[in-house]
Amino acid sequence: MATLSIRMDDSTKMAFEGFCESIGLTVSAAVNMFAKIAVRENRIPFNVIGDPFWSEENQARLKESIKQIEDGHYSEHELIEAD
Repeated sequence: MATLSIRMDDSTKMAFEGFCESIGLTVSAAVNMFAKIAVRENRIPFNVIGDPFWSEENQARLKESIKQIEDGHYSEHELIEAD
């Protein structure tokens, strides 16, 4: 049997330990399940979705907006506070 060491922040570790306990698993068993499924399916066994802010489409739109502002093509708006 091999040993695997990983680093994570304390709050994530505590939350993960609590989650594992709530479903009747040890952290070791949960990580082993993840590894076995990943190897068997040759993929991460859940969807990984990036932050849409960093998408190429959004970054292009932001760059265009910055260019418009730098070229003086913008309008100012007053902030309206909601009740």
